[in-house]
Amino acid sequence: MKKKQKCACSIQKTPLRKLIYRDRHLLVMCIPLILFFLIFAYLPMAGLSLAFVDYKPVLGIGGSPFVGLENFEKVFRNPFFPRLLKNTFLIGMETLVWSFPIPILFALAVNEIRNRKFQKVIQTISYMPYFISIVVIVGLLSNFLSPTVGVINQVYSAITGNDPISFMTEPKYFRTIYVVSHIWQTFGWNSIIYLAALAGVDIALYESAKVDGANRLQQMIHITLPCIMPTIIIMLILNMGNIMSVGFEKIILMYSPSTYEVADVISTYTYRRGIVQSDYSFGTAIGLFNSAINMMFIVGANWFSKKFSDTSLW
Repeated sequence: MKKKQKCACSIQKTPLRKLIYRDRHLLVMCIPLILFFLIFAYLPMAGLSLAFVDYKPVLGIGGSPFVGLENFEKVFRNPFFPRLLKNTFLIGMETLVWSFPIPILFALAVNEIRNRKFQKVIQTISYMPYFISIVVIVGLLSNFLSPTVGVINQVYSAITGNDPISFMTEPKYFRTIYVVSHIWQTFGWNSIIYLAALAGVDIALYESAKVDGANRLQQMIHITLPCIMPTIIIMLILNMGNIMSVGFEKIILMYSPSTYEVADVISTYTYRRGIVQSDYSFGTAIGLFNSAINMMFIVGANWFSKKFSDTSLW
């Protein structure tokens, strides 16, 4: 016991210069990551001041008149704001509910494959859609769902005898198409972290379970899932912080005026109002509001997890 206390004291008294020298290789590896977040995450935050001024490009941010919360009042009084908030929340929540469990189930299924070569092939194939451009993805959707040459409509008409359906212009199909295509594109890539967590499960636990007569399903329920549950909770908390961050690139490529009712979200309206119409202050205000909602979600999810489990982000 005295020896451990002595070691702890010696670590505390180690000069910072020696610690930096000891971990110099790790610190050098961190430099690109630090620069990335500094340049693309922290420095752009200075532009948030646009939300509190009546921005004039000629005057610049510092010379533009300060208007306080006037831009936020415009956001809340905007007639489209309730629709934007509703669509953003529904698309984000449906995406989370349907896409979050799929990578976990896929990782569990892949983990049960005993043929390692076949396992690697399945993993590689599942990762491939993630690297396909959003433009290509939407192009494929348009071709497959086309009412004239689409494979889906041809099969549908051949089976039912009904006229083809214009899936891409029907509001009731938009969210389903968005969510299903998102799952197909991301489930393989998102399963990587769960596969990594599964690789860390102690094999001795499975061997003990086999001795006690547990079958494969019982081992998965009572050993595998509890062991990766902290990873699942952390990923769920992080995903809760992205509910309102519905990517505008895919929606802009998919939607049309006929689907604005269900497809127009905060990010797409920010693009049209802030970039296309050059109303930068309004666009920044609504974007800042969106980020604040995301922060509330992630703080609430972390509080809930910390209260009812031993896992949390902080």
